[in-house]
Amino acid sequence: MVKQLRAYKGMKPQLGERVYIDESSVLAGDITLGDDVSIWPLVAARGDVNHIQIGARTNVQDGSVLHVTHKNAENPQGYPLIIGEEVTIGHKVMLHGCRIGNRVLVGMGTIILDDAVIEDEVLIGAGSLVPPGKRLESGYLYVGSPVKQVRPLTDKERAYFARSAQNYVDTKDIYRCER
Repeated sequence: MVKQLRAYKGMKPQLGERVYIDESSVLAGDITLGDDVSIWPLVAARGDVNHIQIGARTNVQDGSVLHVTHKNAENPQGYPLIIGEEVTIGHKVMLHGCRIGNRVLVGMGTIILDDAVIEDEVLIGAGSLVPPGKRLESGYLYVGSPVKQVRPLTDKERAYFARSAQNYVDTKDIYRCER
């Protein structure tokens, strides 16, 4: 096992095919990464008190923090962190016990808190705050602190989700070859 992949209470990260994890990142506990996921420098992901699931072709960029909320009497399931496919998580994003759909872009420095739900095809502007329990509807741009719906996405913005995912798949493949 590589140093940056750590077990917690017997649970260790499970990796799909062609995954790239930068040597400076740490993933601990109950974490599942889909195929072609890329985890960039200085990412910390702790699936210790609940689980983290990251879908295929998703990228988590530099300095991001991924965590979960523990199960308890008031909330028996806690809040796991579930991230869909073809998601771009920008630099220094904090995700805590939330659900993110497919083809989403989370702008740099954004914070998404417990029980927030981000539907498919959502663009969240840099520096936004998504409060606990907030739901962001599919097909819109959201910005601000707290986040507010600004306008429907354009066709060009919708097409960008797949292009961004492919760009990071291609980039991580180069990094994997140069190891």
